[in-house]
Amino acid sequence: MNGVELRNVTKAYAGLTVMENINLEIADGDFLVLLGPSGCGKSTLLNMIAGLEPVTGGSIDINGRDVTELEPDARDIAMVFQSYALYPTMSVRKNIGFGLKMAGMPKSEIEERVNEVAELLQITPLLDRKPSQLSGGQQQRVAIGRALVREPAVFLFDEPLSNLDAKLRADMRIELKRLHERLGRTIVYVTHDQIEAMTLATKVVVLDRGSIQQADTPETVYRRPANRFVASFVGAPTMNFVDGTLVRDCDQVFFDTGNGKLPLVHVPAAANDLIGRPMTLGARPEHLMFDDVGISARVVLAEPTGPDQYVRLAVAGGEMTARCGPEQAFEPGSDINIVVDGARMSLFDQQNGQALL
Repeated sequence: MNGVELRNVTKAYAGLTVMENINLEIADGDFLVLLGPSGCGKSTLLNMIAGLEPVTGGSIDINGRDVTELEPDARDIAMVFQSYALYPTMSVRKNIGFGLKMAGMPKSEIEERVNEVAELLQITPLLDRKPSQLSGGQQQRVAIGRALVREPAVFLFDEPLSNLDAKLRADMRIELKRLHERLGRTIVYVTHDQIEAMTLATKVVVLDRGSIQQADTPETVYRRPANRFVASFVGAPTMNFVDGTLVRDCDQVFFDTGNGKLPLVHVPAAANDLIGRPMTLGARPEHLMFDDVGISARVVLAEPTGPDQYVRLAVAGGEMTARCGPEQAFEPGSDINIVVDGARMSLFDQQNGQALL
């Protein structure tokens, strides 16, 4: 296949296995994001694809070619790191073209490629500057340009935006998205920032403790998490969780926490098979709705964020967060009624955390 394929990839250090039997297909042209907390194995996985870390077991194919034993420079990849790693004494032009020069490419062709990439990244006016004369965002563009100019089969990005401030990160996300749409190249991108993952990826791979928890589109990972870890890691504020049992009273379905019954609306038929089974209910803040027929909840605090408002509620023996618009005023200590949107809720097994619905 074109793209990247990992088959039963295992990694061990001094006999300690940190990743085992990783199987992953990255289609040609995918923008795949490896997402997870620090220490989950995402950078290790990227480095094995790059050839910077040897695999202990399994194999890696790039564009249908087994590269498991090949050196990085023979894998037809280009990598952009968290640090820009630019040569401080070289101009932007020379930084971008340095790899081509070392490969023995003719000077005229190097010049042509450097100019094309500079135009694509909108850094043509910067070509004769030194890195010290550039902002952080400009330096990162140069680092990306150095990768682009090689025209590899696969681009690897290791948290490339983490050194930028919030506005520059947002700007660079847009630039990377546009770049991928224009080039259509395969990109494997590491981040712990879920906003980057959700906005950039065509496919998100969520990792935890060296294993893949879920690999799917950003929308599916958010709306239908495979387990409680994915549900808790993806989304801010995090998903609300409460333990209890699904119960039916006439035509109404409730989630009984033992300290109150949360009314559920628009409950899918598949939930009928789970009636009476202890489980964990997962509901994102936007899945809680204000309704006069709902259960009474006391306002603990309200957090305006501009376009949204997050309201912390004491309800059914615990606390949950609801999301709403900024126009409604909430006074701490006041009471409101809520229901849970059953069509968008998640239900998890209490023992292993796997999704039941």
